[in-house]
Amino acid sequence: MEERLQKYMAECGVASRRKCEKMIQDGRVKVNGTIVTELGFKVDYKKDTIELDNKEIKLEDKKVYAILNKPKGYLTAASDYRGRKTVIDLLNFKERVFPVGRLDFNTTGLLIVTNDGEIFNRIMHPRQNVNKCYLATVKGKPQFKHLDALRKGIDIGGYITKEAEVSVVSFDGKNSILKIVIHEGKKRQVRRMCAAVGFPVEELKRISIGNIKLGDLKEGNVRMLNKEEIEYLRSL
Repeated sequence: MEERLQKYMAECGVASRRKCEKMIQDGRVKVNGTIVTELGFKVDYKKDTIELDNKEIKLEDKKVYAILNKPKGYLTAASDYRGRKTVIDLLNFKERVFPVGRLDFNTTGLLIVTNDGEIFNRIMHPRQNVNKCYLATVKGKPQFKHLDALRKGIDIGGYITKEAEVSVVSFDGKNSILKIVIHEGKKRQVRRMCAAVGFPVEELKRISIGNIKLGDLKEGNVRMLNKEEIEYLRSL
């Protein structure tokens, strides 16, 4: 069965479909020994030989779907030219997996890892509006006007955020913990939102992505997704 080259590459776990498209356009991909730069090019994995940087890529039989409770001090990347620790250092899969989305260097919590490029696209595509829930620790106690601004949408530097769900979980007399649910994923969005209302984030932890919950998974630990969770991701 024929399918688009970039889709097949994503299914092989090479990278997200968008990154695979860039690899094709950069002339890094060959089909049957010939460089292909056309994004609409179709291949049949049973008949064709596909190579990336002169190394054959094949559809892996086993797909990996897991979550990691990311600790502070790790980059959400496969590698780092400066030699810093990455989330891949915490994983022990023989398959080549990659993180879905990003968490800042000092942000902790839920990170989905997989070698299924289609799942990556389903979660990350803007039209899906997959909810992402965070616990943000801020100094002081935000008042109604601050919470209302976060809920209605706020300017974070040339961009007005979409409506969010915001509530105060606790206040210990010094710091507040806010529960913030966003439906988009701009860079450092929660930190920028809180800073915009005068309450910079001290600690930030992601606890869910859609129906996928972090639960009581300890920092640095990994859990495989169950059948229901995988089916949920495929249904997006």
